Amino acid sequence: MKKLLATMVICTVFMACEKKTNKEVNETITPQPDKVQSNDWIYLFDGTTTNGWRAYNGETLPPGWIAKDSVLTFDTELGMEQDYTGGTDIIYGLEEFDNFELYLEWKIPKGGNSGIYYHLKEGIPDALPPDISPEYQLIDDENYASIHDLTQYNTDMGVTENLQDLQDWQKTGSDYAMYPADASQKILNPVGEWNSTRIIFTPEKAEYWLNGKKLVSFVPWSEDWEKRKNAGKWKDANLYGSFKKGYIGLQDHSSPIWFRNIKIRKL
Repeated sequence: MKKLLATMVICTVFMACEKKTNKEVNETITPQPDKVQSNDWIYLFDGTTTNGWRAYNGETLPPGWIAKDSVLTFDTELGMEQDYTGGTDIIYGLEEFDNFELYLEWKIPKGGNSGIYYHLKEGIPDALPPDISPEYQLIDDENYASIHDLTQYNTDMGVTENLQDLQDWQKTGSDYAMYPADASQKILNPVGEWNSTRIIFTPEKAEYWLNGKKLVSFVPWSEDWEKRKNAGKWKDANLYGSFKKGYIGLQDHSSPIWFRNIKIRKL
């Protein structure tokens, strides 16, 4: 009986060890995408300098764009007071990206307005960034319309009601003038506080995220995408959204803007 009990104990211990060993082996060979990809981020802003950044279609940064307190910012006092004839939107000019996940944090002042561009191309005569690149909209949803007169702009866009209001497709997190942000999912921090944005782009699906919530999802160049493009603001912009690779850009809309933790990884 004692021999039988001893044999059972030994077998139990052996089986437990075998299970543990198999578990350890499985953990070793099972891919863990989050951990594997965690080191794939390319930081587009080092927090100290403006290395890599320059004006769209330019060689240097426009006046006003500076690195300060670990933030890439547009300082209106510096930017508006200097004589400068070029465009003031900026790009990360060291590399173009096709399929990617972009992450950054940003904040705006009361009445502020800006945007994030991708697949942006240079050297196209008479074309500005919005004519070429999709834009993740950044704006003060709450106060913008009370500070800026939108009546004429909305009229030109074919809006027939509530002309003074910020339209859904103009609000933060939208694919500007294409896909409005899902208001039911939106968590937008008040002006002066930091927000986080993610843009995920592949030919199969593009997603716009704000503060951990997905606000927009669409299939690039799909029938629905083409229909929206040809029926709205971009119907006469033949190159809008047509490029599958290009620069990451940040918009200057004549208001202060702050960006930090700007990073991207290729998909």
